[in-house]
Amino acid sequence: MVDALKGDLAMVAPDWRGFGRSEWPQEGYWFPDYFADLDALLDILSPDQPVRLVGHSMGGNIANLYAGLRPARVRCVANLEGFGLPRSSARDAPGRLRKWLDQVKSKPALKDYESLEQLAGVIRFRYPRFTEAQADFVARAWSEPAAGAPDGARVRLLGDARHRWVNPVRYLREDAEACWREVKAPVLMVLGDESEYLTVLGADGTDDAFRANIPHVQIAHIPGAGHMLHIEQADRVAALVEDFLQAHEPDV
Repeated sequence: MVDALKGDLAMVAPDWRGFGRSEWPQEGYWFPDYFADLDALLDILSPDQPVRLVGHSMGGNIANLYAGLRPARVRCVANLEGFGLPRSSARDAPGRLRKWLDQVKSKPALKDYESLEQLAGVIRFRYPRFTEAQADFVARAWSEPAAGAPDGARVRLLGDARHRWVNPVRYLREDAEACWREVKAPVLMVLGDESEYLTVLGADGTDDAFRANIPHVQIAHIPGAGHMLHIEQADRVAALVEDFLQAHEPDV
């Protein structure tokens, strides 16, 4: 999507902890840590001026929540499919905690593939709207050569397998919505009309529900796109995001 931007924008794209080339904390993963990570990054990158945030999926959730927690630090948010998780029930807690207890005793297996081509095929199977070139691009971005592979062709995913563990802390949508209602910045929410995840929210995934909980939100739908809309329809999403960012440029 960044390659499809027309203007000359300075962009910083961090790998969240446990993803990409960031380190893997041995104590595990707790979602509020991502807010602290972003807070620390902004202290370095823009200590005196509010920033424009763009996030997809988990990154969109982090950006939207952070904008409510630190409203003075955020100029605007472009949120791509970062709409939160379905509501949870207290009835789910015992089972989730039991499963987590079992998982922390296990050794997470690193996922590797025979070649980049095999990984690209898996990605395209999961995201059938991807072209071959898009699947190859993502495969290269998401992987590195597997250590110790005798032929040098095997690759492994750049991410801690513990991210696949169940989270022992139950997601509370009510808490997320309370944070959203504290957002002061303009928000652009971009949704794929064929999103694989949006539909599971039911009534919480409607435009009316988002407007009721996110002040100053404008919502754009991308026809023919799913959750990975920023790749599937990169040009269209880039144009929306760029227009939005330019409308909220920092004061000179």
